[in-house]
Amino acid sequence: MERAVPLAVPLGQTEVFQALQRLHMTIFSQSVSPCGKFLAAGNNYGQIAIFSLSAALSSEAKEESKKPVVTFQAHDGPVYSMVSTDRHLLSAGDGEVKAWLWAEMLKKGCKELWHRQPPYRTSLEVPEINALLLVPKENSLILAGGDCQLHTMDLETGTFTRVLRGHTDYIHCLALRERSPEVLSGGEDGAVRLWDLRTAKEVQTIEVYKHEECSRPHNGRWIGCLATDSDWMVCGGGPALTLWHLRSSTPTTVFPIRAPQKHVTFYQDLVLTAAGNSCRVDVFTNLGYRAFSLSF
Repeated sequence: MERAVPLAVPLGQTEVFQALQRLHMTIFSQSVSPCGKFLAAGNNYGQIAIFSLSAALSSEAKEESKKPVVTFQAHDGPVYSMVSTDRHLLSAGDGEVKAWLWAEMLKKGCKELWHRQPPYRTSLEVPEINALLLVPKENSLILAGGDCQLHTMDLETGTFTRVLRGHTDYIHCLALRERSPEVLSGGEDGAVRLWDLRTAKEVQTIEVYKHEECSRPHNGRWIGCLATDSDWMVCGGGPALTLWHLRSSTPTTVFPIRAPQKHVTFYQDLVLTAAGNSCRVDVFTNLGYRAFSLSF
């Protein structure tokens, strides 16, 4: 007697579409909620997904704990950058910034509060905004991207007040050293530049691709992600994702990730998350060991 062979059930159109979306998904941006319990991640389809970090990091976590609490359509194009205030999530795409209320998103009420556009040279110019950075002492927001400049916006009035110029190509990422106060910017030109906000001038340049430990010429010299924690910096892109000591401009740890990375975040001094050309967010618990991955 022949054993019956189970027939494969064909996927429906919705399942096929979702599978193709995941296959071609890139996570461009992340931001931790004000309470520290949730992570927002933005992808190339204009979607923002909210994950529960407390559930995913729990000792009783299940696979379902690593799935989004809510996912919504935020922009028509990719969500290149995000940042959180004490109440809002700010997201940016092609030429504009939008604001969302964290409290409403967690209740699955995802309604845009406002949007702003920097003053570009012509009305036809709509460069992507690759990076957003809050400067709490100024109550301002710094934006940077396709026009190779850093724009400062007053969060109270919504007006743009300052422009920093120095990069010779697209700017991909920003980070803040609050004690200094200095802003770090990284871009397509392969340099991480440090800017003094008091003088609005560039004070230090690190050309990452020139260091043999992290250089990957086959991937290019571009810097795609950047984060800082006082005297330490993590950056990567064409060069490998690497931990740097800023005062000595020295690379100290190269992370075991082969693919170029799009975003990196310090979380509670222990957990580092990085996302690249996939639907995953990798979580490192000791700046070297990948503990697990979150997934759309």
